[in-house]
Amino acid sequence: MALRLFPLQISSGNLNRVRVGSRSSVDTHTFTALAIGIHNFPEGLATFATALTDVKLGVMIAIAIAIHNIPEGISVSVPIFYATGNKNKAFMYSFLSGITEPVGAIIGFSILMPFLSERLLTSLLAFIAGIMVYISIDELLPMAHRYGHSHAVILGVVFGMFIMALGLLML
Repeated sequence: MALRLFPLQISSGNLNRVRVGSRSSVDTHTFTALAIGIHNFPEGLATFATALTDVKLGVMIAIAIAIHNIPEGISVSVPIFYATGNKNKAFMYSFLSGITEPVGAIIGFSILMPFLSERLLTSLLAFIAGIMVYISIDELLPMAHRYGHSHAVILGVVFGMFIMALGLLML
């Protein structure tokens, strides 16, 4: 059985490097799902707060975040599926990590509205971004290397940095 992930191919032969269903594999993927859920919480708040100040910009941010949620969902569901072999569990973890975004908008708005400022919002987003960078470097990259796609992993990181830099230049 092989799953085609452009440009990678993950087959059962590659999965033997990290024992499917191993406790460390499941723990890492569960931790990643939790981290993405935490990361999505302030994204919902950011989208909502931006829409309060400028509806057009809020819609643009919502579209950008929706697009980047696609690989986030994949990054949660595919590893959990391969760690557990359970499609329902993979879907549920992906769904739960994604649903935190609208929940974050509602709860964050109701709690933080009296204190909401640009400084608070940027500080919160910077903190969550730091958590995601830590998780990527400490958990995800080593796990990807264990699956045997070292060159593709590094190329993905470099390509992602290039896209981010290009996006920042376009602002």
